[in-house]
Amino acid sequence: MKKFLLSLISLAVLVFVALLVFALWPTSTPKLAPAPDTDQAALIEKGRYLADAGDCTACHTATGGKPFAGGLPIASPIGTLYSSNITPDTASGIGLYSLDNFDRALRHGIAANGNSLYPAMPYPAYGRTTDDDVRALYAYFMHGVAPVQAENRANDVPWPLSMRWPLAIWRKVFAPSPEAVAFNRARYPDAQVARGAYLVQGLGHCGSCHTPRAITLQEKALDESGAEFLSGGPVIDGWLAVNLRGNPADGLGSWSKDDIVATLRSARSATHAVLGGAMGDVVVHSTQHLNDADLQAVAAYLKTLPASERQVSSFKADPATAKALAAGQEGSRGAELYVDNCAACHRTNGQGEERVFPKIAGNSSVLSEDPVSMIRLVLAGSKLPATETAPSQLGMPGFAWRMSDEEVAQLLTFIRSSWGNQAPAVNAGQVAQMRATLPKESPAVSRTDIAKP
Repeated sequence: MKKFLLSLISLAVLVFVALLVFALWPTSTPKLAPAPDTDQAALIEKGRYLADAGDCTACHTATGGKPFAGGLPIASPIGTLYSSNITPDTASGIGLYSLDNFDRALRHGIAANGNSLYPAMPYPAYGRTTDDDVRALYAYFMHGVAPVQAENRANDVPWPLSMRWPLAIWRKVFAPSPEAVAFNRARYPDAQVARGAYLVQGLGHCGSCHTPRAITLQEKALDESGAEFLSGGPVIDGWLAVNLRGNPADGLGSWSKDDIVATLRSARSATHAVLGGAMGDVVVHSTQHLNDADLQAVAAYLKTLPASERQVSSFKADPATAKALAAGQEGSRGAELYVDNCAACHRTNGQGEERVFPKIAGNSSVLSEDPVSMIRLVLAGSKLPATETAPSQLGMPGFAWRMSDEEVAQLLTFIRSSWGNQAPAVNAGQVAQMRATLPKESPAVSRTDIAKP
């Protein structure tokens, strides 16, 4: 027995040493040649546009902070991470980064000091970025961004999870090299679809949120060759990253290209959803700044994605609910709660008001298998972001103060089974779980707030 234990310990030590050597072995990356002589102002402007497409602001600008100075807390399964300063400040930012340093961080996940970056930085997606676009981004961050002296904040990750060398193992095992995933336009016969694929898979890094992840935290697919690509991701700040595939109920199957473009430009569309939460921020900082051709390209690509195999919900328009409510026939507590709290805006026919109050009948968020976003919306409310084409910040109040867990569940079960909606029922336990995550100062408004015009 003693010999067996010694053999087991020896094997464990050998495995550990092998992993450590694997992790610490330097990663060689191709040198990226500088940009050829070109109009520097045009190159910087191109980089600015690409930084908008990549939504760099979202993570690298703290609330109330200066652009790209970092410090934004990012929740992760291992603790809180803080984004880094990516301004060209030479003391605390990336001012001393060479083009090669910049490329290794952006596309390979390797910082200038050789440390592997946490995959909160979506370098597996950015690996698809072309050399020319990397050069433009570098020109922008070095010459188009104001330097800010702001020391990077230490991550709040407990030891031993705070050790960096295991990240190198993750990077080498799960993050494909840029050479392996270099974008191939020839794969897409249609030039518009090809451009949309490049933006969605690469700088847009849509899969980072909208694709499910394995237990080892890598995305299960990085492009449409995997059936789970963009089929819906994790819950982020209480909002579900929805299915972007062609499912007719909880995906984009019933959306037109124009619906997608309008939503990405203004966070609202005439016939479908309005956006809040994390995706509202994406529209504000990223997609509203894209030109029409690129928005049309993104929409064209997304509409090529077939429905995922798992289709739990369905929708077939049915006037029965609208007729019953109009006649005052409220057959359930959920129906009563809807008439008392929701019908003034969303109407008894569930159609809402175009570009103001989203329709509920056939709404893909309403029909999502996981009702977490709807629960959060009812409890805490939400506010539409102000965009250049739709500056009004309309909002929905929260009803946490007014409804019990059981009542919220009854209301949402009614909504998810009326006007032709067919989605799983909601239970009080699900509501209680979400309510417990809301901070005391959450947007669940008070009676005084409700009374304000």
